[in-house]
Amino acid sequence: MIKEGKDIYVIAEIGGNHEGDFEKAKSLLEGAISSGADAIKFQIYTGDTLVNEMVDPDRVKHFNKFALKLEQYLEFSDICKANNVDFLASVWSEDLIDIFKDRMPFYKIGSGDMTAFPIIKKIANTKKPILISTGLSNMDEIEKTVNYIYQCDAMYKNKGMLGILQCTSMYPIPDSDANLSVINSIKNNFPGVLVGYSDHTEGIDAVEVAVSLGAKIIEVHFTDDRKGKVFRDHKVSFTSNEIKRFINKSKKIIEMMGDGYKRPASSEINSGHVVSFRRGLYPKSDFKKGHAFSEDDFVSLRPCKGVSASDVGLLVGKKCQRDLRRLEIIDKSDFYP
Repeated sequence: MIKEGKDIYVIAEIGGNHEGDFEKAKSLLEGAISSGADAIKFQIYTGDTLVNEMVDPDRVKHFNKFALKLEQYLEFSDICKANNVDFLASVWSEDLIDIFKDRMPFYKIGSGDMTAFPIIKKIANTKKPILISTGLSNMDEIEKTVNYIYQCDAMYKNKGMLGILQCTSMYPIPDSDANLSVINSIKNNFPGVLVGYSDHTEGIDAVEVAVSLGAKIIEVHFTDDRKGKVFRDHKVSFTSNEIKRFINKSKKIIEMMGDGYKRPASSEINSGHVVSFRRGLYPKSDFKKGHAFSEDDFVSLRPCKGVSASDVGLLVGKKCQRDLRRLEIIDKSDFYP
């Protein structure tokens, strides 16, 4: 799904922020490309293929107002390709899934479609990697969807073929609803699956925390400017400069997180602090050969040369093989039972 060795994959989601205006969408696309995001994402649908026109005709009209033409989305994919940026889309119309098969590195399943198994099956039949957002769902539902994808094709068990994003489907959400600890729960419940976060908070804090928790894919909404915008998604959207700052910050966060293996750092070793900051054992006084040592016969002082202060128990009760001078560097071989 993402290139081997890449620490983080950033998706700039234009979604409906163009509000049905092709020229505005094109301008947003250009701005998103300049942000340094790895992928630019749209939502491809028509109102009548998304909403039941007999049950909810008003929402059909709403989505039709935000829909662009097929050829316009195809043009966007060409622009992305020309700029070496991935083109992505949540394809909400079954009839259009195959059309974009060769134009996207993977398919994104939005939170609302996480339980839409007929659409998921059609996407799985393309054998392209799948990324799932998990807004509205609980862990049992996520597991059910993941297992269904595995049933569709076992190839989705392979590394890099399936990704899961923690997400909360509201615009905007209070910080308490971000529930970023779910990132760890997903990692624990689905080992081997790429884990990420789709953000709907206001501000940049949540995505930074998500990266520190190990999110490999970050999806944020994109806008040119939040000021004066009425459509809800603009409130949770990043500008080009904010994505740039986040990408730079995420590199620093990942560098600071390290690999999780505890050992002396290179800076500690190169500075000599492993020796100079720690205490060694030294004779508290002059002692003659054959003296039997108690713990009180030693003093613990920096630097840790000779015998570490942690090894005092190994020397208590033993006798020295030679005369020892006060505060001289000693060795374990200087002692015998």
